Amino acid sequence: MQGVWEEHVPLNNLAFRDLMAGVCAPVTVVTTTREETPYGSTVSAFASLSLDPPMISVALDRSSRLLAFILQTKRFGVNVLAKSQQDMARLFATRGADRFGQSTWASEHGMPRLAGVASWLVCDLAHAVEGGDHMLLLGVVTNAEKTAAAPLVYSERIFGTHSVLLERETERQRKAKRLTLLGGDMQ
Repeated sequence: MQGVWEEHVPLNNLAFRDLMAGVCAPVTVVTTTREETPYGSTVSAFASLSLDPPMISVALDRSSRLLAFILQTKRFGVNVLAKSQQDMARLFATRGADRFGQSTWASEHGMPRLAGVASWLVCDLAHAVEGGDHMLLLGVVTNAEKTAAAPLVYSERIFGTHSVLLERETERQRKAKRLTLLGGDMQ
């Protein structure tokens, strides 16, 4: 019996890249700290994996320094970027950029957390799985926070957000403004 790879020729890289460009993906910045120095990179290969225990997956290029440091430290953070953070996504995707020097961030639970993100997760590395030119990191979520901000997504090589989420965020802002004008409390 022949294996799958022997029976079928894989799709060429360009065709696969174009196909996957049509899939909406969340935009994250995955971070870690090594010897008190922060490291991070833009990652769109991020997904929920398990509810019990709470787990997520991220995929990093095998040649990534960030991957090497996460494999050493066994911990990482996931900053799910907000719709307004396109520039941050580009910054953390740029090789050689002073990513943390040009960003507002703080150490939270020992991991670099970027300011203004839609969601924030801290993970312990459970497993690293080889997958072609990437490694799939499976993380157990030890801390997390979700904000009211709509998340940034990437599709067809364009940043954006889901229109319904944008409408919901705008409605929350209107309600907050009305409460403030009426002297009410947001709590």
